[in-house]
Amino acid sequence: MENRKDNSGVLFKNDKKESEKHPDYKGNITVGGQDYWLSAWIKEGKSGKFMGLAVSPKEDYQPKQAPKKTSFEDEDLPF
Repeated sequence: MENRKDNSGVLFKNDKKESEKHPDYKGNITVGGQDYWLSAWIKEGKSGKFMGLAVSPKEDYQPKQAPKKTSFEDEDLPF
């Protein structure tokens, strides 16, 4: 387990960005003893560049899985 300081985090440049929806920077942050994923996008506004942020709890993360295929036998049909 890493020794993280509460109410602090890190961001790293996302070298695996493949589309505009993917964050420019990714990392993590600890707030109130809870770990979160931290994502940042560089955006352009009226006053210049800024970063838009998104935070999500680490325990809610589940990798995307392929949809499960189900197979049916003719014998399983009720008619």
